[in-house]
Amino acid sequence: MYFKNVDINCDVGEGVNNEAILMPLISSCNIACNEHAGSVEIIDKVIDLAVQHNVKIGAHPSFPDRENFGRKVIEISNEALEKSLKDQIQLLIDRLANQSAKIHHVKPHGALYNIAAIDKNYATIVLNAIEETITDAYLYAPYNSVIATLARERNIKVKFEAFVDRTYNNDLSLVSRSSPKALITDKEEAWQQLKEMVQHQKVKTLQNDIITIEADTFCVHGDNAHAIDMLKYINLKLNEFNK
Repeated sequence: MYFKNVDINCDVGEGVNNEAILMPLISSCNIACNEHAGSVEIIDKVIDLAVQHNVKIGAHPSFPDRENFGRKVIEISNEALEKSLKDQIQLLIDRLANQSAKIHHVKPHGALYNIAAIDKNYATIVLNAIEETITDAYLYAPYNSVIATLARERNIKVKFEAFVDRTYNNDLSLVSRSSPKALITDKEEAWQQLKEMVQHQKVKTLQNDIITIEADTFCVHGDNAHAIDMLKYINLKLNEFNK
């Protein structure tokens, strides 16, 4: 029963061009909104694939920074960042409308995701952008994060997110990508991390401690070179449990 409705999400539209293979293997997707990666043409193509496979569609807005793939906190005013995020979310909403589809959630990308999890100012900017563009959508955010707490105070629906293919520190922050141990590439290791989070709400950290974590949705990064094999294996294991 634990594994009946496990939601696997994936960051897509980032130029890897593997969405046709990914979509049958996931239940939610987070589409890049043309500021850290992607294009309008890519967005349209990914929406079409998501609709075909009945995959829930979310916006994946970021710092406007293609040079660093949105994985660096850049110098930008609060006002300019909020406007950029509103424009990014609205772009996806408009492209969805062209295909009679609707937005399900918003998940910030990269450096914005990480800093909004711990910094009230950035969290507020993200939530302002969501409130001003969408009336009924979820925020995908880390368990026990600043942004999740503030969102609930503002009556924005939250789904806690955890990562299948990333390692954690004891404070539940993600291990920096500068570390060689930041990414999980072995499919069995990824499955075991997912299984432990789903069954027991626990995760083993890089410091070898067992920490409580709650999650409603679980991410495998679309640009992980092992994403396809990992997702095929996870689907196989989930199907075994659901027989």
